[in-house]
Amino acid sequence: MEIVYMRDAKKLKTLVHYVCWKTSDDRVLGAVKLNKSLFFSDLWTYVERGTPLTGETYQKREHGPVSTSLLRVLDELVAEGAIFVRRQLPPHHGRLDVIALTKPDITGFTPDEISLVDDAIHYTCYEHKTHEISEESHDIIWELAHIGEEIPYHAMLASELGEVTPEHLEWAKQMASKAPKVAA
Repeated sequence: MEIVYMRDAKKLKTLVHYVCWKTSDDRVLGAVKLNKSLFFSDLWTYVERGTPLTGETYQKREHGPVSTSLLRVLDELVAEGAIFVRRQLPPHHGRLDVIALTKPDITGFTPDEISLVDDAIHYTCYEHKTHEISEESHDIIWELAHIGEEIPYHAMLASELGEVTPEHLEWAKQMASKAPKVAA
């Protein structure tokens, strides 16, 4: 039996809006740093509480783990007038600027959760350049996954323990399959 975390779509949407609002300078937040802020918020909450903040699914992509729902959430926030999304032209081709137009309602988060998210935002957006934070998320778990493959939370945890072999990853999957199903 695989451990399944219920995705909280409303919390994810609010988290995306909040990250955009906290990084109001469009030179600070692009698609890579937005994804990493979400990823670290979920991962660090998982490490502390045993359950992720949003339950979002992350897949291996070229620049690291990526939220599978982010594009849909951005479209929803744009349609609501909460954010503005702008694609950069060359030489920054492909860069996505995301700018909050309204303040998010974060009442669905505890103060401890917001503190952890703020730490993830600061770490991702202000302590690292885009290429640095992208490289940092390319750990052994990311390397073992195939492009497009989901990176399970229990595997993300294993990357903190040291060098992980394919055998370790298989063992972790087997152990997770024996654990009771958990819904957040």
